[in-house]
Amino acid sequence: MKPIRKAVLPVAGLGTRVLPATKSIPKEMLPIVDRPAVQYVVDEAFEAGIEHIVFVTGRAKSAIEDYFDRAFELESILRAKDKLDVLDMLEAARPAPGTMSFVRQQMPLGLGHAIWCARDIIGDEAFAVLLPDVLIQGEPGCLAQMTKVYEQHGGNVIAVDNVPRAEVSKYGVIAPGERSGDAITMRGMVEKPKPQHAPSTLKITGRYILQPQILALLEDQKSGAGGEIQLTDAMARLMQSQPFYALEYQGTDFDCGDKLGYLRAIAHYALAHGTLGAGARSVLQKALEETGS
Repeated sequence: MKPIRKAVLPVAGLGTRVLPATKSIPKEMLPIVDRPAVQYVVDEAFEAGIEHIVFVTGRAKSAIEDYFDRAFELESILRAKDKLDVLDMLEAARPAPGTMSFVRQQMPLGLGHAIWCARDIIGDEAFAVLLPDVLIQGEPGCLAQMTKVYEQHGGNVIAVDNVPRAEVSKYGVIAPGERSGDAITMRGMVEKPKPQHAPSTLKITGRYILQPQILALLEDQKSGAGGEIQLTDAMARLMQSQPFYALEYQGTDFDCGDKLGYLRAIAHYALAHGTLGAGARSVLQKALEETGS
């Protein structure tokens, strides 16, 4: 079985749930402690063996492309000031040449359409999709856990997480079948069901490994919820001819497209930071004391 070499990161969204912060800054570039949110997702992809990342961008998203490029003036200033440790940090975060591509989604036609925009770069091979406003803190990373399931079973793999039944109406959830090791056979998907009608409490969590046939289905996929081309609709069609597996991954997810979810991510990543963790814990505890919480 061929390894998963390419990943698609759809970053064309406007980030309306976290306005006004995203009025002039892409939501993917909002900082989580000492680096933008998108860096954590890129690191997760490369850790899983991804060789090439395709960003599907929109207007006012050039900051993402600039971030992953060289900053010659900044590097020259750091070198002149002998701040070599900072320079080394920047160089370590910069991807190798030729490992990233950027394509435009000119119209906000939905997640499915964004994935379809990457079709010529993906070609005829299985690929990963990582939603960059969802950060997943785990060891190993969520996508690395998923690739192990893919290597064992093939087909299509979706990351899922267990949530309280009262909350399932916020998410898409799966209809599970038999469990084989870490993999759960999927019988279907339901978008935002009522708690009493939900087939499970396993929500879909922003990470996918998909076969290339999904791209042909997205090309003629009719508009769904919100008048947009939905990835889940095309996955439901593909499920009629190909196996789908769910992985209940080990880790914690954060919805950084939500203001409180973003705050929660900052707190968790600050506490887990290798050099700032102890100080972050002290700062957070002091803030609680000062506010009487």
